[in-house]
Amino acid sequence: MPNPTPGAEVLATLSLAWPLVLTNLSQMAMTVTDALVLGHHSAEALAAATLGANLYWALLAPGFGLALAAAPLLAQLRGRGLRPLRGRRGAVHATTLAVLLAVLPAWAVLWHTAPVLRLLGQTPALADLAQVYIRPMMWGLLPFCLFIVLRGLLAAEERPRAALFVAVGGILANAVFCWGLVFGRLGMPALGVEGAGIASSLANGLMLLGLWAAVARDRRLRRLRLFRPLRHDDPPFAGLRRVLRLGLPISGAMVLEIGVFSGAAFVIGGFGPAAIAAHAVTVQVASMTFMVPMGIGQAATARVGIAIGGFRVAAARRAGWVAMALCAGFMAMMAVVLLSQPARLAGLFLSPDDPVAPSVLALAVPMLMAAGAFQLADGVQVAAAGALRGLGDTRVPMLLAGLGYWGIGLPGAWVLAHPLGLGPPGIWIGLALGLGTVAVLMALRWQRLARHGGLTPARGLRPSRA
Repeated sequence: MPNPTPGAEVLATLSLAWPLVLTNLSQMAMTVTDALVLGHHSAEALAAATLGANLYWALLAPGFGLALAAAPLLAQLRGRGLRPLRGRRGAVHATTLAVLLAVLPAWAVLWHTAPVLRLLGQTPALADLAQVYIRPMMWGLLPFCLFIVLRGLLAAEERPRAALFVAVGGILANAVFCWGLVFGRLGMPALGVEGAGIASSLANGLMLLGLWAAVARDRRLRRLRLFRPLRHDDPPFAGLRRVLRLGLPISGAMVLEIGVFSGAAFVIGGFGPAAIAAHAVTVQVASMTFMVPMGIGQAATARVGIAIGGFRVAAARRAGWVAMALCAGFMAMMAVVLLSQPARLAGLFLSPDDPVAPSVLALAVPMLMAAGAFQLADGVQVAAAGALRGLGDTRVPMLLAGLGYWGIGLPGAWVLAHPLGLGPPGIWIGLALGLGTVAVLMALRWQRLARHGGLTPARGLRPSRA
């Protein structure tokens, strides 16, 4: 297979990335929908849901990371031209590990959200309300992880559009259920924050069923026989070590990245409900912009994985650099928007009739400006991480993430917020410093591997009769 030119690589990456980007935006839109609806319900409801969601995402991170391990494995196998059965094994093993090592323990913790949040120093009233939100929402964790595995399969096969259509359906379902169950519309009971949690779980379940049906109907994907049990000649633990070697560092990096934002939310919790609500607004806006480079990074995982699986080193190198350039360009534009329109963006999430809204707005504006300052870094780091993941390089990126997020970002956030007296905006400035550090380190890691011949397939991907 010939190596693509830079222009051809840009087109190939964008062709694969745009359905992934829109799928990510669709999934993020469900969280934004919850924030918009609950923000117009009350600032207290938004603050409680934010605390609960931060705990939810921190506990989801290990399962999310193990589920993501399926994508680079499947991409490299496809690049090597190995038979589809190997791909099925990778998907099954990633799913098994995600459920056993992440989902089941997360459920045990999430059921006790209120006492956990009290131990983390949150006010009892907000902790109790957060538990009301999370208990129904936690049941959507398993279908979400299974959805991620199937989405990784589609990306590795360069057929991501089905996930997009399913995710759009999930948005609509979540919006209808959330609006109806929070405010008691369309004949549904008015359940407040509990209704938002129920809506999220229902939407995740429907999305899994939709994507499952799409894979089952696809003639090419049916070769994987995902819906049949492994045969007697498929040892149940074969390949688990390879998935663990690749997936555990991905999980670790996800825990470190999601955990630092969750930790920031708990630090902000000490400043009161208005600060938490302002943090929620900032997280929603920053997360929406992040979904675009995240999709490009997922495309980079597939493009690099397929190229390096076929030992096309120049193509793999080009795919990584193209992904980083695309992400940097988009996030530079988003930085201009966040730095120039923070008040208008924050106002979308607040009810003018809420007496707490002015206080929330006053805090959200500087937070959004700090988020604008790290947009470029955020885009570069997620693209570099995606490219390295396609290579099978996950352990060193995890260590780099730990250094940037927890060695610099969160400690810097605490120092700026408390000893230096900047308050909640100081926490977001600290997060910006951490993200900038990770971006530089990830880009240097990719540059080192690209320059010094470190682009090789992940260990364990050797040809076999399977």
